[in-house]
Parts: sequence; C-alpha cells; structure tokens
Amino acid sequence: MTTTPTKPRRPRKAAHRERQHRSPQPARRRNWAGGLAGWLWLAVVAVPLYWTLITSLKAQSNYYASNPLVPTGSPTLDNYRLVIESDFLQYFVNSVVVTAGAVVPAVAFSFMAAYAIVRGWRMRFLRAMNGLFLMGLAIPLQATVIPVYLIIIRLNLYDSLPALILPSIAFAIPLSVLVLANFIRDVPKELFDSMRVDGATEWATLWRLAAPLTRPAILTVTIFNALTIWNGFLLPLVLTQSPDLRTLPLALWTFQGQYGVNVPAVLAAVVLTTLPVLVLYAFGRRQMLSGLTAGFSR
Repeated sequence: MTTTPTKPRRPRKAAHRERQHRSPQPARRRNWAGGLAGWLWLAVVAVPLYWTLITSLKAQSNYYASNPLVPTGSPTLDNYRLVIESDFLQYFVNSVVVTAGAVVPAVAFSFMAAYAIVRGWRMRFLRAMNGLFLMGLAIPLQATVIPVYLIIIRLNLYDSLPALILPSIAFAIPLSVLVLANFIRDVPKELFDSMRVDGATEWATLWRLAAPLTRPAILTVTIFNALTIWNGFLLPLVLTQSPDLRTLPLALWTFQGQYGVNVPAVLAAVVLTTLPVLVLYAFGRRQMLSGLTAGFSR
C-alpha cells in the first residue's frame, strides 16, 4: 500500500507575511501643494532670466517704450558688441586670474590642513587649529572690510590683483576645511594603517590615498569657491580703483552714467559674465551636490 506524500504546512506567520507581500500597495497620494509650490518657484527663477535675455537683445532707444516682458521684433547684438569693445576681455582675464590664483592655493592648503586635523586629532595644537577654522565660518566678509583694507595698505598691495587674491584665499579656507575634513574622516582607518605598514610616509599617504578617495569633496570645494570668488563684488570695490584692474562684477558699473543707465548693455554684460558660471556648474553639478551632502550624511 502506497501513501501519497503530504506537503509540509507553512507556519502561519510565514503565510501571513506572504499574503501581505502579495497584497497590492495603496496608491500614493499626489502632493498638489508641493507641485504648485515647485511651479511657483520655477516661475520666480525663470521670469528674471527670461527678462534679462530678451532685454539684452533690445536697443536702448526702444527699451522704455516697449513692454519689458515682450520680445522685441527686431533683436540686435549691438549691446554685446558694445560690451566686448568696452575692455570686456581685460575684465574677464582679471576675474580668471583672481579666481584661479585664490582657489588653487586655498583648496591645496585646506586639503592638507584637513588631513592633519583628522590624522592628528589627539594633538592639542591641531584641535585648536580646527576650532580656529570653524570660527572663521561665523565671521562675515562685510565685518572685516576695514581691517582687510588696512592690512592691504600696510603691505603696499592696494590697487593690485594680489590684494584681491590674498583675502579671497583666507575666506575660502574655513568651509573648505570643514567639508574636506568630513570626507577624510570617512576614509577607513585600516587603509591608513596599511599604507603605514607598507612604509609610506605621511606625504605619500596624503596624495596617494586620501586625495583619490576624497576627489568628490575636492571638486566640490573647488567649484563652490570658484563661483563665490568669481561673483565677488565687495573686495574689488574696496581694494582696487584702477579701471584696468576691475573684475567682471565691478565692470558692470562701466555702463552706468551720471544721469542714466544703459540697461540693455548692463544685462548683456550680465549674460556674458554668467556664461562661464553656467558652464562650470553644468559640468560640476553632480560632484558639487554629492560632495555637499555625502560628507555629512554618512
């Protein structure tokens, strides 16, 4: 006599979990308020950009006689031609020199300082230096204009590009050290120990191990500092006076007369000034966003 094998019974808890897993998930409710707020914010951002672009293509004589939000029937590039002929290339070169001359030393020094703070945290001197860097985040640029001006005068650097580069380096270091230190702190300690066992020096560990692993953070602080220094207006206004040393934000005053302002030319200069920023942000957007969030969310 043969008996048919019986299927083993599943536990009740497992069967209940399986039924819950197979049951259809309730549909998510649409966030209409959030969507409406997003579209409103898009309008707030897009309308000024649209107005800037269409106004830069209008003639100065027709600017006040036309609707500001309606494109002109006969667009012209005379405003861009006027901007380029008004020493725009000289101002562009000045901005590039100031930005590159401040960002490269600031990022290099901040990276080495962040590595020393993380690796030598037990040293009292390095803890004090870390606190000093963090205090720099609480001091705004506007509060130090007069001391910076007096220091630049004492150094005989007034009305020169180094007068813009040195303070820009100082104000870029605190945030850079904070971001880079958080990234270096996330590198496993075993990797540093293995490098030390292999006989690598601290300098070799810094550039062969820490630098490749923290590349997103380095790109983040580089892009952020470059955008900040490129758009800087207060330091060039206070520390320079020669027309041939103006940077692009300060050069916009060129199109402001005593009794009027050439608004289309000013906006054409704004468009040309913004193009390098848009290109830099387009290529480094992912690295910048991931670098600003990953170091604090791990």
